[in-house]
Amino acid sequence: MTLFSDPSDPRSPLPEWVQEAYQILYDAADGPQSDFTYEEAYALLDESDTFSAEHSDSEYAVERLLNRGYLYEANGTLRVTETTLN
Repeated sequence: MTLFSDPSDPRSPLPEWVQEAYQILYDAADGPQSDFTYEEAYALLDESDTFSAEHSDSEYAVERLLNRGYLYEANGTLRVTETTLN
């Protein structure tokens, strides 16, 4: 089972490019207390080959990851949820 594929979750799986966004942010985090501003998260994603030069893709990916609980907001910054990647 992968992080993004839970058979008990009735929602459709996250698209692969959104999963890649999570991996980029997860890799950039220095641990569970590491945080990003929204702009820092968008910049990290925009620098990747996965995302277009338009900000909308990175904003959408961050929104989806927030909605699914892979990111959370604390005091106006984003943190990556500590999980085990398979």
